[in-house]
Amino acid sequence: MSVTRLKRKHRKNIARANNETRKIKNLLRTPVLKNVDLDELKSRFATSAPGAEAEKKSLA
Repeated sequence: MSVTRLKRKHRKNIARANNETRKIKNLLRTPVLKNVDLDELKSRFATSAPGAEAEKKSLA
């Protein structure tokens, strides 16, 4: 009696496993945000750097 291999199902199972590992790696790649004070961050970006205004004037 010979062994029958389900090649299409085997390829599908391998692809499914690869997709799952790819999802997990993508999730682990993104950094975790912990206790971020949004108002403090916005206040940092609201004030421009002191050298930025001089550069804008020299370019104009």
